[in-house]
Amino acid sequence: MNGSETHGARPVVVGANHRSSSLGLRDRLFVEDADVPGFLENLKAGGVTDAVLLSTCDRVEVQAVHADPKAAARVVLASLAAHAGAEPDELDGQVYVMDDERAVEQVFCVAASLDSQIIGEPQVLGQVKAAHRQAREVGMVGGELESLMQAAYAAAKKVRTETAIGERPVSIAAAAADLARDVHGELDRVGALMIGVGEMGHLVAEHMVSGGLQRLTVTHPRETRAAALARQLDCHRIAFEDRAQAMTEADVVICALGRRDYAMTADMVQSAIKARRRRPVFLVDVAVPGDVDPAVDRLDEAFVYDLEDLERIVSDGRASREAEAEAGRRIVAAEVAGFTRGRAQRAAVPAVRLLRDRAEAIRAEVLAEAGGDAEKATRLLVSRLLHDPSINLRQAAAGAPGELEALESALKALFGLNGAETPADAGPEEDEKT
Repeated sequence: MNGSETHGARPVVVGANHRSSSLGLRDRLFVEDADVPGFLENLKAGGVTDAVLLSTCDRVEVQAVHADPKAAARVVLASLAAHAGAEPDELDGQVYVMDDERAVEQVFCVAASLDSQIIGEPQVLGQVKAAHRQAREVGMVGGELESLMQAAYAAAKKVRTETAIGERPVSIAAAAADLARDVHGELDRVGALMIGVGEMGHLVAEHMVSGGLQRLTVTHPRETRAAALARQLDCHRIAFEDRAQAMTEADVVICALGRRDYAMTADMVQSAIKARRRRPVFLVDVAVPGDVDPAVDRLDEAFVYDLEDLERIVSDGRASREAEAEAGRRIVAAEVAGFTRGRAQRAAVPAVRLLRDRAEAIRAEVLAEAGGDAEKATRLLVSRLLHDPSINLRQAAAGAPGELEALESALKALFGLNGAETPADAGPEEDEKT
């Protein structure tokens, strides 16, 4: 049985992102596309049968629904630890677990790119949809999870259309491409090196490729990540240790790693410039924290632009971005409230259906008994509909203190009896007089 078919399935999210965890742990947690089906099958074997795995450079996150969120979280954490070759306690403090409304909010914020390093990254929604598709292909998406994902897409679309949040990252990438042309001329004549796989760096690289860049090389401390990026961008890759040498052929360097130490030092850049016979190098540092040693900016023939520099070119900067983000969060909050309210209403559907079926069965009985006598049919119908509730009210009156009051309150709420005489006071006919 799918988790979504289990009564009372609840949203749960378990993951590690750029805020909660170190880059080293995220690299170990990262699941290659080819390994995603196997990871999902492991979750299914553990009882988590409805789940989406989102594995990107900034996050590894499982979005699921399950009748017991705590049990599901334990299965997911064990699977993540096993994949990373880590002890479960290594994940303590670096992995977040959310359920119910907080989990819904997280799924919506991720889809709307409000939980990214660079808020508004346009490719994030595509990554979510790809992860959703992979999960669906292995039978891991039932009705409840499908409803959650579709609601997340609707929220993301609303954020995109009602705010300017998606314009900024694209504008930043375009500004980086224009600056590269200012330094080196047309992009089809330059070579570029990309260090790391951050979302913003990926966007800058894609923008330059679409603008004519043909010679692109990528690298990453983990060979598997470099290989995956090379496949995505259809370009060459080199070992991370060879990046300094590769700089001699790189007119443009895109830094998107975000480690605690600098991926590009002043000595590396100075040596590369010397080997390039003083030809300039344009460095785009879109990593958070930055990858380029600030001392590089003091070197002649080295032109360094970080995120703040690029933002100043395209807009009023960080304050404007945060204002759009806040507007996006308000939209998401409203969408989460609507989804949660709708989900609660859907939970009542089985009981409503049962009530309607019972009423319809009684109606059929009394119509058959009345033999076309409308007055008799309606009298029988009212009497039989109220028979069981009347008995239960009398039993409650003789039962535990407060039991009658609770039933009366429920009746008033269900049938709009506020201010009216209650069934217990009025007393229906004792039996049908046929």
